[in-house]
Amino acid sequence: MAVRIRLKRVGAKKRPFYRIVVADSRAPRDGACIDEIGYYNPTTDPVTLNVDSEKAQEWLRKGAQPSDTVKSLLAKAGISK
Repeated sequence: MAVRIRLKRVGAKKRPFYRIVVADSRAPRDGACIDEIGYYNPTTDPVTLNVDSEKAQEWLRKGAQPSDTVKSLLAKAGISK
């Protein structure tokens, strides 16, 4: 089972809000997830980014692959592999 760290959209129409989740790569974008490790709100000024660094590091150590967008968000939060 390939595990990915990616964004899950939960915002209303034209009001995006994303949760940073750990999910099976075969699951749909807004489908079931294994764990929720943070959230990202691009509509606020400045953008709101909250990531549980301990959970993120744990999943990265276990081999979860972040998507390109999540990789850049983790870098902004100061979390690296």
